Amino acid sequence: MKVLQSKYINVNGSLLDLSSPCVMGILNVTPDSFYAGSRMQTEADITSRIGQIVAEGAAIIDVGAYSSRPNAENVSPAEEMERLRMGLGILRKVQPDAIVSVDTFRADVARMCVEEYGVAIINDIAAGEMDDDMFRTVADLNVPYIMMHMQGTPQNMQQHPHYDNLLKEVFMYFARKVQQLRDLGVKDIILDPGFGFGKTIEHNYELLAHLEEFRIFELPLLVGVSRKSMIYRLLGTTPQEALNGTTVLDTICLLKGADILRVHDVREAVETVKIVEAMNAARSALIANN
Repeated sequence: MKVLQSKYINVNGSLLDLSSPCVMGILNVTPDSFYAGSRMQTEADITSRIGQIVAEGAAIIDVGAYSSRPNAENVSPAEEMERLRMGLGILRKVQPDAIVSVDTFRADVARMCVEEYGVAIINDIAAGEMDDDMFRTVADLNVPYIMMHMQGTPQNMQQHPHYDNLLKEVFMYFARKVQQLRDLGVKDIILDPGFGFGKTIEHNYELLAHLEEFRIFELPLLVGVSRKSMIYRLLGTTPQEALNGTTVLDTICLLKGADILRVHDVREAVETVKIVEAMNAARSALIANN
């Protein structure tokens, strides 16, 4: 397994240390996210959720205003911006120094969030596929960029996902995209394999089984498995009952080299990171003493 060359990303002029994995807490300012418990629309709810994410130890708050669940409604750019202005306005009022990422595939939305609200990271589920201006915009804004692999769009991605060779196709996709970003001068790139986006349950577990192989890119790796269908459909439950399965998968992902966990349940993820890091420290000490 290759070792990550740089354990830092530049966020608003400061370095975020990823030598120990960190947690990204989800703040959805949407009425229709797949997990009902994550939907925040009133100022009181948003303020409470922000406080919870920070108090429970997340390093990053990820704000989304466009539900990307399968068959989600295609919200207009104006509506997405309006929701984000409300959510980010509240966030900056109650937590002005928080490291914030915005979950959007639209370049104009990304620019607004960075220029008007100091958002530090762009989190794009489409890796530039749904807006031709996204890569150039990220390069111009000079912010870290999370790009996810998705087959299709949120409206059709789960209809008939098919791959001749899943790992080869995902790896070639990222190789091409990383080169395009590098050519534009983008410095901080984070990869997200896209669990649940244009993939069957079997595809998701195949990706999980080979997650450590993403280290070939020598880039930070984000995983988002929180309460997803790869858990609750496998177990015959619901998103509301998928916390235990989420913790199991987060643990596996950390053991396979994940650097950022994107989650609904921050405290449980932070505790998972601490436990895995304690085990890794014990292993390192044993090796050093032998």
